[in-house]
This record gives sequence, structure tokens and C-alpha cells, in this order.
Amino acid sequence: MSANEDQEMELEALRSIYEGDESFRELSPVSFQYRVGENGDPKAFLIEVSWTETYPQTAPVISMNAFFNNTISSAVKQSILAKLQEEVEVNLGTAMTYTLFEYAKDNKERFMENHHPFSSATSISNSNSAETPNTAPSSKKKDKKEQLSKTQKRKLADKTDHRGELPRGWNWVDVVKHLSRTGSKDDD
Repeated sequence: MSANEDQEMELEALRSIYEGDESFRELSPVSFQYRVGENGDPKAFLIEVSWTETYPQTAPVISMNAFFNNTISSAVKQSILAKLQEEVEVNLGTAMTYTLFEYAKDNKERFMENHHPFSSATSISNSNSAETPNTAPSSKKKDKKEQLSKTQKRKLADKTDHRGELPRGWNWVDVVKHLSRTGSKDDD
């Protein structure tokens, strides 16, 4: 059997095995992604396996460069890739994409034991709080005194971004209304 025929058979097998599995993505007939871990799991990661022309006689290209993995340190990525590479060596000459994905799923906890998902997130939030000097806490205190209704809270939530801040220029219309009102009073 040629490498091409092996690839065709493996492609069909992967499609049938992972049909309906949201973690699996076929990027092309020779390139596949698999998300190990549930969506929203801080220890989830994405593996990409791309076949070379001579795969499975030669190793596939395994990558963790997907944006999904941007919170994982390069040391942890290198460690996972090294372990997957060992699995590749053992399976050379056979269809191994499914084996690699399953191996990663079975060893997820061990692979990610040195991953600390909140280390990069905390440094980001610290820099944000440094940029906004004590203006935010005082405005939050005012909101609490007003006792907003559910409808008012919903409207406020719809206007704010993920940090609870209003977008730049949210009240520009009010300024224009104010200027037009004061202008008409002067005319009277």
C-alpha cells in the first residue's frame, strides 16, 4: 500500500470516529486539530497534526501554535510535544493520528500538571488596575446607592464591555442634547 492509500484510509477512519465530536476539526484532508479538554476548561489545549507526503512512514508535524494555546507556557507546550513525539516514534509506519489524540486525552492531567492557567491572567489584570486610578471604585459605589431595577441593570450590562466599563463616547449624545437645550434657552 502506498502512503497515499494509507492516508485515504486513515482520513475516512478519522471522519467516522470523530463524526459529531466538537473537539475534532479537519482543517484539510491532511491536517487535523483536536481540543483536549472541555470548552472553558483552563487546562484544555489544542493539538494540530499535519501529515507529510510520506506519512505514516515518516512522522507527522505536530504543533501547538494555535491561538487557543496562548495561555500555556512554552515550557509546558514543549513538554507535551516531546511526549507526543515519543508516541510518534513508537507508532512510525502505522496510522497514528487517532492514537496521538487519544494519548493526549488520556494523559491530559499529567501533561498539564505544570500549567498554571491564572498566572498570565493575573498579571494582565494587575496592569489594568494600575492604568485606571481609583476612578472605577468611586463610580461603583454611586451605582450601589441608586438601587437599580432589573431593567436598568440589564440596560447597563448591555452597554458595558467585559470589564464593566462603558465604551468611549457612550454619553456623547447626551452632551449634544445638553448643548442644544442650553442654546435654545439663550435664544428665548
